[in-house]
Order: sequence, then C-alpha cells, then structure tokens
Amino acid sequence: METEHHVRLTAPEISGLWTQYMFDSMSQRFFEYALEHIEDEDIRSLYKKALALSEKHLAHVSEFFRQENHPTPQAFTEADVNKKVPPLFQEPFYLHYLYIMCLQGLTGYGLSVGTSIRSDLRSYFIQCNTETMELFDQTTQAMLTKGLYSRPPVVNQAEQVSFVTDQGFLTGWFGHRRPLTSLEIGDITFNMYKMNLHIALKIAFAQTCTDKHVRKIIERGMQISNKHTEVFKSIFNEEKLNSPISLQALVTDSTEAPFSDKYMMYQIQYSTQIAIAFYGTAMSVNARRDLGAHYTRLTAELVAFAEDCANLMIKNGWLEQPPMATDREKIAKKK
Repeated sequence: METEHHVRLTAPEISGLWTQYMFDSMSQRFFEYALEHIEDEDIRSLYKKALALSEKHLAHVSEFFRQENHPTPQAFTEADVNKKVPPLFQEPFYLHYLYIMCLQGLTGYGLSVGTSIRSDLRSYFIQCNTETMELFDQTTQAMLTKGLYSRPPVVNQAEQVSFVTDQGFLTGWFGHRRPLTSLEIGDITFNMYKMNLHIALKIAFAQTCTDKHVRKIIERGMQISNKHTEVFKSIFNEEKLNSPISLQALVTDSTEAPFSDKYMMYQIQYSTQIAIAFYGTAMSVNARRDLGAHYTRLTAELVAFAEDCANLMIKNGWLEQPPMATDREKIAKKK
C-alpha cells in the first residue's frame, strides 16, 4: 500500500480504520469458532471466505497503523474464543449471523469511503465494500436456496402517481392512521431482522457467560430486544403485514462458553450501538407521528443500555479506548 506522498491520516480516517479493526477482530473469532461446527459445505464455504476477508483486512489495517506509527488495537485474541466447546448454535443461525454482519459491514465501509480523503484509504475501503457486497450477495442467495430467508412484506402497485394533499398523512396517535409507506415498512422489517439476531445472541450469551453481572445485563438487554420486537410486530399486525421469523429456536442448550465475557459484552455493546444508528436512519424517513415517537422512545432505551454496558466494561478493564484528540489542557497543566 503505497501513498503518493506522506499525508497524515485525518481523525475520521483513523476512526474508520480503528473501528474496522475491532469489528474484523471480533468477526474473526466468531468465524473461527463457527468453522469448528459447521458441516454444511455451502455455509462452510461462505465462512471460509468471510474468515479470509477478516484476516486480510486486519493485516491491511495493521500496515496502515504501522506506517503512521499508531498503536494497533489489542481487540480480540485466541484467549477470547474456545473453539472446542459443543455447538452453541444450529447451522441455519450462522447464515442469519453472516447476513446481518455483512449488512453492518457495508454500512461501515460506506461511511468510511465518504469520510476518507487520502486516495489509498478511499481505494482500500472501496475494495472492502466490493468484497463485502459479494459476500452479502452469496449469503443472501444461500439463504434463499435453503429456504431460510424471511421475505419482507410486499405492497400492491399504485395505479398512478399521487401527492400528499393534507396533513392527515402525518397523523399517528389520533384519528385515522394512513397505511405505512414502503420506506417505513422496509426500515421496520430490517430493524426486526437485527433485533431477532440480538435476541438469539443474548439468549446464547446469557446461558454461557461466567460473570453474574454480565449475565444480569445481558438478560436485561434480552428483555429490551424482545420489547422492541413486539412493538414492531404490533405495528405490522395492525397493517396485516408479515413479520420476520424468530431465531431463538436456533440456540442450542449448551452452557459451555465459546467466548470470553469480554468478547460477549463487546458484541452486545457493538450491536446496541448499530441498532441506535439504524433507528436514527429510520426516524429520518418516517412521516407518521406514532412511528417517530416509538423510535425516539426505543432509541433512548438503547442509549441508556449501551451506557450501562460501557460502564460494566470499564469496571472490568474491557473497554478499549478509541483514538482521541490531544488533551491540550492536560499538557498545559503539566508545563
């Protein structure tokens, strides 16, 4: 990876690399564990490709950090995974997990491309995005082939183009509620997809973690995810629309931990932060007042939960600090 001349990385560029390193390190350990238990050759092939991409990305990001004399994150090591314990998930779960991880990766890479200035960084993140899009496409096709993809609702074609003629379009709490728009349906669907995965992960982590405080907060997170899913389902039920299937039944009864408590807390914390981001996106395009109120309330609940997760991680020395701006006041006081 050569640069035309040395230009220091900007804060957003450093952030993009640091975040990707943490995400790919987390993914690498999950993929390694999964490959010890997956027997289906189609799913194995996808996970081998996913693991190879994660390892390649980690090597590239490490090189960027080396060139900048920037410390490489510790992230997650072999000590954070025990690949030899009994399977914690049934095989179909692994496709759902990879599907959601690809979606989250595409979101992150898109943001990194948009905030990178240096040409080598832009080229790198564009390549990451292309590779992940290909993996996402193959994962989606595998889910369709195996009958595991829960298709979103469909809407009937409009007879003609129309325009909003009155403010009843915004009504949500009182009076006649208009049907959901396709944008609103899409956001609710994919937020349910992600919440269903969160619930399954929290069930698995709650029955295998070793620290009672970690178990308590994971169980609380499970209740929050279940509550949010029920809110979304009630909206779809009112509209007579189908909801995505639950993934809870894909968790086995194993109680042996494949991952460290630190790893599980990071996965929960990271998933919560991603959910907040997706809720924010959904809030920006919905027009019905009741949906805006739901997203506002549910987001506040996730923000409070994410903070409590962070506090527990800090207490246990698990929260790795992102790169920060120089504390000028501290430097001045030293002098």
